[in-house]
Amino acid sequence: MDNVDTEDREGAAVDLGGRTAVVTGGTRGVGAGIARAFARAGAHVVVCARRPPEVPLEGADFVPVDLRDPAAVRAFFDALPRLDVLVNNAGGAPYRPLAEADAERHARVIELNLTVPLTASIAAYEHLRRARGSIVMIGSVSGSRPSPGSAAYGAAKAGLENLARSMAVEWAPEIRVNTLVVGMVRTELAHLHYGGEDGVAAVARTVPLGRLARPSDVGAAAVFLASDAAAYISGASILVHGGGERPAFLDAATANKDRQGEVG
Repeated sequence: MDNVDTEDREGAAVDLGGRTAVVTGGTRGVGAGIARAFARAGAHVVVCARRPPEVPLEGADFVPVDLRDPAAVRAFFDALPRLDVLVNNAGGAPYRPLAEADAERHARVIELNLTVPLTASIAAYEHLRRARGSIVMIGSVSGSRPSPGSAAYGAAKAGLENLARSMAVEWAPEIRVNTLVVGMVRTELAHLHYGGEDGVAAVARTVPLGRLARPSDVGAAAVFLASDAAAYISGASILVHGGGERPAFLDAATANKDRQGEVG
């Protein structure tokens, strides 16, 4: 698979110079795309995760943090000299039908995708309040539609959107909180979900814009929400999904109509 970052946008229309942004889980995929976007916008970027990035992230510092350890998360944020933006990106889940795992395994998925962002946000609160900063949650379309094979993930992402809306009200006017509701993204691990190039192409054809998102697309949207251009946007859920998915019933109806035409 080709390098998904080769088509990242050059330059930046937004200037975040002098601001510090933390991207959780930002060592690869969407998180790395977000970190690169903030770095291009001039921000000082700090990426935190359990393991360092396999490919160096130019313009970003890496700090090892177990995001499931609340004490470690608090210590990480307490050590920062300042913070203007928190991007809660860490998350994900393997394909796992509900009946094929015990409740504890599913609970760990919910912990990573919902409790971890809550823990990080509370730990970052004082920094962000002083800076009149913002939080960007990385949500998913799985939070608003059935998510077979990743039901716990979908439930957590639904909860994340609700958490962000409540947080936006509780912490206003000092802190803005928004969610990017992300659709399918072509990352270095896309082949694990969609197969090879033929699979990626087939899935891309289901998206109205004709392609999967790039990590840079999500990064650009996150930079916008963190910028002064979005100063009056809070409690919002912004769809980054290329127009969504064509309803299956339309294709079924069209196919049936074609068959009827052939018979006639």
